[in-house]
Amino acid sequence: MPSSQFIGWFADVGLSDRPTVGGKGGSLGELTRASIPVPPGFVVRTAAFERFLSALENEEPIRPKVEAVAGHELERITALSKHLRDRLESEPLPDDVNAEILAAYAELSGADSNPPVAVRSSATTEDAADASFAGLQDTYLWTIGAQATLERVRSCWASLYSVPSVAYRRKHGLPEKGVAMAVVVQRMVNASKAGVLFTRSPVTGDRSVITIEGAWGLGSAVVSGEVTPDRFVIGKITGEISVREISSKHVQHLPAPSGGVKEVETPEHLRNVPCLTDPEIAALRDIARKVERHYGCPQDIEWAIDHTGQIHLLQSRPETVWSSKDRAPVAKPTENPLQHVLKIFGGRR
Repeated sequence: MPSSQFIGWFADVGLSDRPTVGGKGGSLGELTRASIPVPPGFVVRTAAFERFLSALENEEPIRPKVEAVAGHELERITALSKHLRDRLESEPLPDDVNAEILAAYAELSGADSNPPVAVRSSATTEDAADASFAGLQDTYLWTIGAQATLERVRSCWASLYSVPSVAYRRKHGLPEKGVAMAVVVQRMVNASKAGVLFTRSPVTGDRSVITIEGAWGLGSAVVSGEVTPDRFVIGKITGEISVREISSKHVQHLPAPSGGVKEVETPEHLRNVPCLTDPEIAALRDIARKVERHYGCPQDIEWAIDHTGQIHLLQSRPETVWSSKDRAPVAKPTENPLQHVLKIFGGRR
């Protein structure tokens, strides 16, 4: 099935397509095209969201209502959010959008019957180099079946009108016309271990090291902060592991039989055992270096290792905390540049 007006396969999209597939979708496409191991999937393009929203706005305005509230009006935002989310989650999809998503899901499934997928929001304003929008929209793991996938796509669209998301946009004065939502549908990894890694130290900003955090089971336990992960620091060039912090990983997230994720206690014999072997750490380092070279800047990466030992990358986005500090000026500008010099030498008397 080729890419179309409403569907973009990972192999056909990249970062330059962010306006139509969102930050997450563009990144996954970029990684796929760079031969980085990424679970297969497709993106429901923003055109599908626009088509759906247009049908709803023929009955009742949506974007003008959002722009009519101020960022500090929490009660109004809360009431509006509930109303809009209920509409988006209950209204049927346009027939053409519905048909294309179902066809893409069938193509992704192949010979498998209802394989579990992750349905992930991919807003057009997230995961850019100056991103602060990421994390405000919803993700649904271990979604089983075509109908459940359709419902989760609508729920992702509806999360664009969550209280935090609306409040953020109104606080920053973002025009609603420029805000749209794509949705990633991606085969799930039945992870034995998963986590995040940073191609520069999140603590010191050191670009010569890679920091890896991980735990048993699905990575949602690490991302949500429900478990304290193991932490490893490895030299980007030398490969030397300089830090090994092994935590007591008391819980893990595992697939629930009927879909979704359940939290279970980690077996006693695994709790205080490192979740990663040295060869796995070295393999993650090699992939991280490749990703950073491809993007040309430090990255924040989500990874998973399945029960066969295969590494999969689930997302890569620019690291923003230290990068923003790098861009910040060391001194406030003055009309006379010599004032900077005089202040510096004046302080040495």
